[in-house]
Amino acid sequence: MESERVSLPLIHEHLMMPWNDFRKGDCCGRFESISDGYYCESCDFFVHKKCSDEITESIQHPSHSLHPLCLRSDPHHNCNLCGRRIVNLYYRCQICDFDVDLHCVKYPPPEVTDVSDTHHHKLTLLKELTDFDCCAKCGETGDNEFAYECHVCELTFHVDCVWNQPEVEHPLEVNHSYHSLHPLKLLTGQPPEYSDGKCRLCGRNVGKLFYHCSSCNFTLDMHCTLDPPPQSLMDLKAHDHQLILRPRLDSFTCNACGLKGDRSPYACFQCGFMIHQDCFGLPRVININRHDHRVYRTSVLGVLNSVCGVCRKKVDWTCGGYTCQRCPGYVVHSKCATREDVWNGKELEGVPEEIQDNEPYVAIDENTIQHFSHKEHYLRLHVHRLLWEENKHCNACSYPICLQSFYACIDCDFVLHQNCAELPKRKWHLLYGEQLTLVTTSKAGYFDCDACGKTCNGFAYQHGATKIDFICASISEPFIHPSHPYHPLYYIPQDKEEICNGCNMKESHVLRCTEDGCEFVLGFRCATLPQVVKLDNDLLSLWYGNEMTSGKYWCDICEKELNPETWFYKDRLATAHIECVVGDFLGLVPRSTILYRGKSFEVVLNNNICRPFCRWCKSRCIYPIILKLLRTSDTCFCSDKCICEDLSLKPED
Repeated sequence: MESERVSLPLIHEHLMMPWNDFRKGDCCGRFESISDGYYCESCDFFVHKKCSDEITESIQHPSHSLHPLCLRSDPHHNCNLCGRRIVNLYYRCQICDFDVDLHCVKYPPPEVTDVSDTHHHKLTLLKELTDFDCCAKCGETGDNEFAYECHVCELTFHVDCVWNQPEVEHPLEVNHSYHSLHPLKLLTGQPPEYSDGKCRLCGRNVGKLFYHCSSCNFTLDMHCTLDPPPQSLMDLKAHDHQLILRPRLDSFTCNACGLKGDRSPYACFQCGFMIHQDCFGLPRVININRHDHRVYRTSVLGVLNSVCGVCRKKVDWTCGGYTCQRCPGYVVHSKCATREDVWNGKELEGVPEEIQDNEPYVAIDENTIQHFSHKEHYLRLHVHRLLWEENKHCNACSYPICLQSFYACIDCDFVLHQNCAELPKRKWHLLYGEQLTLVTTSKAGYFDCDACGKTCNGFAYQHGATKIDFICASISEPFIHPSHPYHPLYYIPQDKEEICNGCNMKESHVLRCTEDGCEFVLGFRCATLPQVVKLDNDLLSLWYGNEMTSGKYWCDICEKELNPETWFYKDRLATAHIECVVGDFLGLVPRSTILYRGKSFEVVLNNNICRPFCRWCKSRCIYPIILKLLRTSDTCFCSDKCICEDLSLKPED
């Protein structure tokens, strides 16, 4: 075997053996229809024979006629002709920092091309790296690449999809470095019945075109045939020793995430460490939206009888994961902590933690504060009122002051619930991966809460276009709701909308019970409903359905039938629909003004003995908060639907 090896000093430092690997060459990063070439077993390095035959130490190239280009092998650049990331070998002008990969040396893409088989207009090469969706047959996205664009149709294409790319002819039989006992044969259609239909290396379903060895029941999909994972690697973030890929069907527990695997782990034979292929590259220090502090990667969690702070499932304390250095016992699975809906993708190792001014107010004395949202005056604390403050509504959450402690301005009518006044300037929220900042809305502004959908104009927590109202922002895990007092609720996102137990409506964001056999889920809108409301002179409490089991029941507000199996408000004598009690504008602060659907309105408390008529539906306005057109004496609207009908808008506009 040693005599068969060849020396390619310009390309690689080790002796290499002739090989047909049918994958992307580490020389140029392109596929070849028949990939005859040379392979280094020590480095898992493969070079096309065609590339190796044409390589010289330096070249003159028409794309850069000023200076010669010299062969290099330090791939930290993009090709200046096609924009692709250079894999290994390339030619460089050190004077001009101009780089060309091996493929573009031979096939430089023209600035304008006419390829009628691909598109019927001329295509222009864009010379700025961009993200795009390729409109050719490949259908894949371009990630920070150059592209060809049709200025007539505004379509974009990969450079490779339109210029000098021969059709790939898949050999009927190939040798492969992960299965050297027998050649792999090309099969199409359904996998053999005796196989599991999945790739031995990555575990994905193989599709309709794959390579297979019937003697060993060994199958590779096209991706792993063409571009297999390296046979060995050294990743000190994952493990202290070199790791070897075991291309076998073996059940194992991943030491990085604590979850089971059934095939092809990377293993350390020195100490028995095993890891999923997709568990490499885990960040060491991150923020997650389920916890207020940074969490840190550790190879052994070491916390007995612990549950994951995201999925609420048991954690194997002998495996790796994330822990909080400030909160003993808080642990998170590696895969849960790095989910897209939990982590914002930012590695914080080496990034100093900012000391943030997160206090929302300055204490003047024991009962007086200066809140950052109302710096012009001091606020005085009023403790647990015995009377319902009917005309006082919190400027932060818009809910009324109802038997709660609150801060009131000494010089004006500005009011905050004590709980609302104490919420920090910045916080993480379980719905979003970025830290949210507390903002006060302008006098004419409003927003739709991204958690519950309620129209609001009080304070909000915001990041970019995302806004969450104060009530929804105050929800944290574990969440205890009086409708389900025995088990806490958690936010565990699903791929589909779910039926809320409160309103029997489909909701995108729900809090759920994680106890076995309990299927209770609660949408944010129902989770944030007031527990007590005032109707005329009566206080009604929120009831949670199934309280009455026979007979018909009627809403005392709209005088229509009420379904006792859904939530409603009631006292000893009266019952009412939730929608009749709260209306469409519960999230708006009374006596404020807003520019709503192109018109200026005043937010009005509807608590007079004589209720006004709605301009559109001509009925008495029954809801507790209504909108009145500014600069009119009595032009009122009872609901969003009536405003939209009057303005000839759709309610969802």
